[in-house]
Amino acid sequence: MAKIYLDYAATTPLNPNVFKAMLPYLKQDFGNTSSIHSLGQQALGAIDEARAVLADFLGCDAQEIIFTGSATEANNLAVLGTVQAVKNKQPHVITTPIEHHAVLEPCRELEKQGVEVSYLPVDKEGLVTLADVKKALKPNTVLVSIMYANNEVGAIQPIQEIGQLIKKTSPKILFHTDAVQAVNYLDCNVEKLGVDLLTLSAHKIYGPKGVGALFVKNGILIKPLIYGGGQEAGLRSGTENVAGIVGLASAIKEIQNPKHKIQNIRTRQFRDKLIKNILKIIPDAHLNGSLVHRLPNNVNISFRGVEGEAIVIALDQKGIAASTGSACSSKSLEPSHVLLAMGFSEEEAHGSLRITLGRPTTPKDLERLLKVLPPIIQKLRQISGYQL
Repeated sequence: MAKIYLDYAATTPLNPNVFKAMLPYLKQDFGNTSSIHSLGQQALGAIDEARAVLADFLGCDAQEIIFTGSATEANNLAVLGTVQAVKNKQPHVITTPIEHHAVLEPCRELEKQGVEVSYLPVDKEGLVTLADVKKALKPNTVLVSIMYANNEVGAIQPIQEIGQLIKKTSPKILFHTDAVQAVNYLDCNVEKLGVDLLTLSAHKIYGPKGVGALFVKNGILIKPLIYGGGQEAGLRSGTENVAGIVGLASAIKEIQNPKHKIQNIRTRQFRDKLIKNILKIIPDAHLNGSLVHRLPNNVNISFRGVEGEAIVIALDQKGIAASTGSACSSKSLEPSHVLLAMGFSEEEAHGSLRITLGRPTTPKDLERLLKVLPPIIQKLRQISGYQL
């Protein structure tokens, strides 16, 4: 039986067109961009072209794109790099408790260094309010970092409205958004969003692993995390991953294809039908997060009396790959920090299952899931002694 993959928020398969674009730079066009000979200059030209593609997609200047080794690195550069570059002796940072660990951990590191960090509350749908953002802003606030769309429950934040509020309060406050999950589905024009920094990743959009990018608005001071040869405008030293960067640009081009919007509509229809059917046929199950302000591919449901990890293992035995939440922390037995921040109990957080759809997902895949999931939940509830 063929494996059914329903964990597209964790990673995606490499698009064949992307692989085709990358291949020359893995073989004959292997030059180092710092070399002045033709092979090196050819590689440099490929990166320049890739930078232009991302700039067109984000609506910014090419020199405002910094390539990194991952979105985690880009988030670290955005958070640590900006705060450590300011001359303010008592900087203040604002974020949320449902961010990816690639933002939360740098913020915790800043707290160890004496930086004040405020964590905005979120409601039952995982959303922040403009009132809470406004309330949290201080005269010494230097950075606000709020993710565009959450990786676990798919909650889409009002980034444009938050950006307008921040700039109205103080144009000096920097606004960063982690758009890793959003790029495939939402408008990421940085001018419209009103952000100063934006993070994205290749492997979440059918590109290669090991490459990310950070939009940094002109004029923003950032302290580098990596020192060396001064690549990427001195912000990210190290020989560039030319093939990976070309792959990222190729994946962005695929998103710009008009057919992509049609695909997203199809994905949303699949999602809505799947949510409806699961809640209909399995008792004591509830949807985590908003149905309105939600990524079109995200389904996150908690089942009372069942451990999420046990569901994932049972599904895997049936040939279906899903997850309990963030792939970067799914090996941990700790309950989802996102669901806990949203006000759910530890039991509810432990019993969550994340299903994320992708371009290759078919109706037959979801029919198979709906066939095997109910008996799995029933069996696990019998083992745990849960009574309906």
